Amino acid sequence: MKERATDTSPPHDLRLDFVGGPLGHRLRFGGGRDQALRRAVGFSNGNRPNIVDATAGLGRDAFLLASFGAHLTLVERSPEVYVLLQDALERASASGPALAEICRRMTLLYGDAKDLLPNLAVDVVLVDPMHPPRKNSALVKKEMRILRQLVGGDTDAVELMFVALACARQRVVLKWPLHAEFLPGLRKPSHQIMGRTTRYDVFMTG
Repeated sequence: MKERATDTSPPHDLRLDFVGGPLGHRLRFGGGRDQALRRAVGFSNGNRPNIVDATAGLGRDAFLLASFGAHLTLVERSPEVYVLLQDALERASASGPALAEICRRMTLLYGDAKDLLPNLAVDVVLVDPMHPPRKNSALVKKEMRILRQLVGGDTDAVELMFVALACARQRVVLKWPLHAEFLPGLRKPSHQIMGRTTRYDVFMTG
């Protein structure tokens, strides 16, 4: 039996929302169909890989990929964030058939991805560890500051990457700040896809 997070209300005002806000707007009006993330995970009309989001966090990348038709397994080891994701998925599922269908393509697991990945059948692993702090903390959105307080600095990101590289049948995608140095100890990525403020380092494994 999988371990389950303690269902307690976190001591903050962070609330995840897949229905309204910018994400809901993009889904309603078709935004993001050609975005860098979609290309980074190798998603196309002829290829809809099984993806594990090993650092689920706010869940937005996973929800967006599921809206394209991909099947996602979200792994979150923070009990507080896990509860927030549960709540967001339940509200989205109850909001209408279109969002409910997206949520059916998402499976949320509580635990450490380093422990869970070897037991999952996965084509693509998406790793989005907590990014290095910006020099100007005022530029960081409030929700990201709260998330950092909840999950910490992900000091085992390199270890997670090695596990992901050993498990992914097709590729591992590391989401990282655009101008940041490579994570130490990793081989250079097979290729990179650049966004406006982030980049995707793609490590082919197949």
